[in-house]
Amino acid sequence: MIIIDGHNLLHSIQKEHEEFNSITDVQLCRIVGRYLNLVGDKGEIVFDGTGPRDKSGFDNISKLEVFFAGLRRDADTVIEEKIKASTAPKRLTIVSSDRRLRDAARKRKATAVKSQVFWDNLRKQLARKKKTITEPIGKRRGLSDGETEQWLKFFGLEQ
Repeated sequence: MIIIDGHNLLHSIQKEHEEFNSITDVQLCRIVGRYLNLVGDKGEIVFDGTGPRDKSGFDNISKLEVFFAGLRRDADTVIEEKIKASTAPKRLTIVSSDRRLRDAARKRKATAVKSQVFWDNLRKQLARKKKTITEPIGKRRGLSDGETEQWLKFFGLEQ
C-alpha cells in the first residue's frame, strides 16, 4: 500500500519538471492510478483542504483512493494517523519529501520515499515498453474445413 502526500508530490513535480507545470490534482491521480495498476499495488493520496466542489473527476481511478484532509486538519496529520493506525506498517510506502512524514514512517518501520524519487520511478515504469506477445496465425484464422471435420469425427459429432 502506497500513501501519498498529494500536494507535496504535485508541487515537487511542478518545481522539477517544466512540462508538468500545469498538471492538475485530477491528472496526477489518474497517472498514479495507471502506475498502481501497472505495478499491481493499491494506494491512497491525501490532499490538504476540501478539494474542488465537484469531485467527480476523481471517480473511477483504478487502485487509488483520494482523500481531502478538510478544513481543520492537514494532509500530514491525516497521513500520520494512517501510519499509526496501520496493522501492517512494514507494508506501507509513504511518499512525501516532508521530514515529519518520513520520520513517522521510519518509526513504524514503513518505507519512506521522497516525492521526486517516487515520480522518477513512476515515469520509468509507465514509459517501459510492454512486451507484445504474438498470437499464432491459426488463432485468428480459425480451423480449416478439414480440421473441423476431423474434430467432429473425433468427438462423434459427424454431420
